Amino acid sequence: MRLLPLLLLIVLLGGCVSVPQNVAPVDGFELNRYLGKWYEIARLDHSFERGLANITAEYSLREDGGVKVINKGFSAADNKWKEAEGKAYFVRDPQEGYLKVSFFGPFYGAYIVFELDKEDYQYAFITSYDKSYLWLLARTPAVSDEVLNRFMQKSNELGFATDKLIFPKQD
Repeated sequence: MRLLPLLLLIVLLGGCVSVPQNVAPVDGFELNRYLGKWYEIARLDHSFERGLANITAEYSLREDGGVKVINKGFSAADNKWKEAEGKAYFVRDPQEGYLKVSFFGPFYGAYIVFELDKEDYQYAFITSYDKSYLWLLARTPAVSDEVLNRFMQKSNELGFATDKLIFPKQD
């Protein structure tokens, strides 16, 4: 009987690193090309980013072979930068854009790259374990209309709530 709560916890935590229905992580992912600074162009709303502008994510290698994640954004209400440091590891194959990321101890959430500019690594479409998470990241603070339209179309086709997207200010 003591095993039941443990099994339930494992199932719940495992669900946070699953892949949403109809979403497939990109193949041919090259971590070394993905490392560096990315700008948040669009996202679905979540409390941990609410009210922030000039949002960036910076990825670098960790000594243990994982990825160091630094998310940063400016809060106009508090007139200061907010930063969160996390760590990420591949869930299956390192050539698949499917990682688990943690900002809070042993709790991980999925980080799924489901579209990527494989030629130049200039933009990426990201989701998590369910479709309430969605980001468009780019190497520059703005993207072309073509990239934005592709993001909107593909995300809409996959069932994301594109009508609720937020486009944070980038200076």
